[in-house]
Amino acid sequence: MKRTVLAVFVASLAATVFAHPHFNKTITAKLPSGADVTITYNTTPSNEMHAANAKVGEFVTPRAPKLKLSAEVKSGATAIPAGEYTIGVIKTSDKDWTMAWSAASWIKNFPHANAATSFDFKPGEPGKLTLEFWITPYDYAGPEGPQRAIESVLRENKIIGLGWIIIDYDDVTKRDRAGFWNLSKSPTAFGDASALPAFRLMPLETPPALQAQWSFQVLDMDRRLVAFKDETIGTATAWHWDFGDGTSSTEQNPSHAYRNTGNFVVVLDVEGPAGKSRRSKVWDVQVK
Repeated sequence: MKRTVLAVFVASLAATVFAHPHFNKTITAKLPSGADVTITYNTTPSNEMHAANAKVGEFVTPRAPKLKLSAEVKSGATAIPAGEYTIGVIKTSDKDWTMAWSAASWIKNFPHANAATSFDFKPGEPGKLTLEFWITPYDYAGPEGPQRAIESVLRENKIIGLGWIIIDYDDVTKRDRAGFWNLSKSPTAFGDASALPAFRLMPLETPPALQAQWSFQVLDMDRRLVAFKDETIGTATAWHWDFGDGTSSTEQNPSHAYRNTGNFVVVLDVEGPAGKSRRSKVWDVQVK
């Protein structure tokens, strides 16, 4: 008789320390449809404290994420128009979905981790329960909270230690368990990271032969002069820069002086023997 499932996860990675900014992050991507996607978010502790203290049923945005679409995106019969959206979740429960076996118990909380369950039975009945979850791995996660935490950098072929424990209780009012399943061969894995099973991260999908990429540097803020550098992966033979202010360039590594202050959407289009590619960045380029 399956009534309640408690999932316990333990994760450990090599303790290599990397510099990790905590504020104003931007992620950009291009969808197969050609639409450019930009997600910006901020990890100030006040945002996460508000989410933790929010009431059930309240719409929360712990990292204040914003989603921007350059064109309409469709998924089946659903269409999302181009524009900017606020990303958040409805807080659905005050109960923990897991127990984090460490002093840094905050790592189990959203947005550092999240989970969803589906089941086809009522309390006291047998059935199947599916738990899907994701976690954020850290090289350092202290008990004081996420303020000084350092997220792990996951890369191809990296070895990580990962484990979880599923505890099945037939009677939610009693401490006696009906089942205990451990991914590790050792029952001490929750207290000894060296007992965790080792996993090698699989390679990412093969990248396209031509992938536009670029960086920039503000050379002179008083003159609003910005240098752009082509960092395209693959062979490019033609470049077209849109500086976001109505001007453009076909140089590979141009410099551009903006007439006015502002935040600009800069787009690089490249062409080569393998085809075409585009990379846009929303408001990364800011001049005063």
